[in-house]
Amino acid sequence: MAETSLADIIAALPSEDSWGPSTSNETTLNGVPYAPYSKGDKLGRMADWTAEGKDGRDGRGGRQQYNRNYRDQQVYGAGTSSLFAVQLAEDESTFSVVSNTRDSAKTRFGRAGTFARGRGQRGGRGDLRGGRGQFQRVGGRGGQQQYGQYDTRGGRGGARGGRRFGWKDYDKPQRNRDASVNIKPDWKLLEEIDFNRLAKLNLDTDDGEDIESYGFLYYYDRSFDKQPVKTAERKLNVVDRAAYNVTTSSDPVIQELAEKDEATIFATDNILSMLMCSPRSVYPWDIVIIRQGNKIFLDKRDNATLDMVTVNENAADAPMDASDGSKDALNQPSALAEEATYINHNFANQVMIESDTQKVEMTHENPFYNPSEETEPPASKAYKYRRFDLSLNDEDPVHLVVRTELDAVQKNAISGEDQFITVKALNEFDHKAQGSGGALDWRTKLVSQRGAVVATEMKNNSCKLARWTVQSIMAKADVMKLGFVSRANPKSNDRHVILGVVGWKPRDFAQQMNLSLSNGWGIVRTIADMCLKREEGKYVLVKDPNKQILRLYEVPAGSFEEEEEQGEAGPVDEAAEEEE
Repeated sequence: MAETSLADIIAALPSEDSWGPSTSNETTLNGVPYAPYSKGDKLGRMADWTAEGKDGRDGRGGRQQYNRNYRDQQVYGAGTSSLFAVQLAEDESTFSVVSNTRDSAKTRFGRAGTFARGRGQRGGRGDLRGGRGQFQRVGGRGGQQQYGQYDTRGGRGGARGGRRFGWKDYDKPQRNRDASVNIKPDWKLLEEIDFNRLAKLNLDTDDGEDIESYGFLYYYDRSFDKQPVKTAERKLNVVDRAAYNVTTSSDPVIQELAEKDEATIFATDNILSMLMCSPRSVYPWDIVIIRQGNKIFLDKRDNATLDMVTVNENAADAPMDASDGSKDALNQPSALAEEATYINHNFANQVMIESDTQKVEMTHENPFYNPSEETEPPASKAYKYRRFDLSLNDEDPVHLVVRTELDAVQKNAISGEDQFITVKALNEFDHKAQGSGGALDWRTKLVSQRGAVVATEMKNNSCKLARWTVQSIMAKADVMKLGFVSRANPKSNDRHVILGVVGWKPRDFAQQMNLSLSNGWGIVRTIADMCLKREEGKYVLVKDPNKQILRLYEVPAGSFEEEEEQGEAGPVDEAAEEEE
């Protein structure tokens, strides 16, 4: 019997009972697409249909991997994976996936629609700690992006050039500031206005007209404009002069103008600038609003925070208070505010050329200075009472009278005419300390990088500089002088030196800061309308200490007068007054 091979046995079996594929004499390559490969290709998977995708990229959008040793050789089989693509059946061609999610484009850190674009303000901060909303121009027809909207990963704000969180910046505790005034239970909450609504208000007004002018002005000493030599820095001297910051209702001139029915709204430039620049504010403040008849008086309380000059209020990492864990008593917000107020008072008096023969007299004398009671000479100050038209139509006229202030006068270098100027001072405490806001060293950078120094101050002190600019524009000042004053020793706050003075035209400076006066007038008119539609009485507008919200309260008459009496008289005297 002949030997039978295993192949002959398998071939003799019937095909329907066989367990393997049917045999064929043809090659297995016939009818099957063949994809050659290069020696440089990595065969990491048995079958990888996504290794080569559209335009040479894989399914995840990454680059096609190749071995650099074979980069000059021909890549075999490129694009042949499409031959193995599964052809959809006819009944599947009309199939679609239903999704209830939005079709808006997503960025790396969330949807693009989560960023607020519009006429925002630059300056301030608003991260996950409940701070303030800072804006930064990102281009495109003045569009701006709000910093305060980060995702939970603490990443970049969705746009190139956005600020990253620092090391464990997301884990810092939220700062809880105290309100500037104690909210009592008998106060009635009337309105709550967030800063986003305030930033959208707009009201165009005229340049205003002068009604009365009081006081006098000395000439400005131009020698301060020259950069001092390092070996002979100018020291900031203590110059005691009588200066006043009388509130609106206590001003005798405003009282006379109110009796003559000159306007509907009365205010001082200090109070009005705070209200107009409120969307930039961070620290708490309050304004007392008194309605008498059809008139509105914007007042401030005694020793109010409006009288203090803040330092680095809008910095990304503002100075910390003792309650926040700061152990540096010199660089706490309250101490820095007192230091800055002291510097501004003395600096404005020091840069004057005090001469009785060379000074500009206003129409009337200083209304607050009494020679028989004051021991110090009056400071160079001119008070101009100016009127602005805030009317929306001719049928319902609304005018505002504001007391503005000018600090000095100087001769125009070209025409020789007198120019009115305002004098303010920026102060540097320690550029290496916490709360400095990344400020440069003024002693070395003020001359060579003055633009960078000013830009940093615009960012860290947006609210303060905006208020000074608004006050200068309302006073119709020709020039605004900004002095740069630094500590002689960063560890001591009692000795200072003047590093330089720079002058700007107020409107040009406002344009650099992206400051809109029409927005400020819109805020004033809106707050006034809220009070005019209500009954006569006293109201308080309070900035929330930890949120970007303004709250309007109705308070009982004589609320703050009682607090003042308690500070001056004892409880026995008060009881005696009640019995009488």
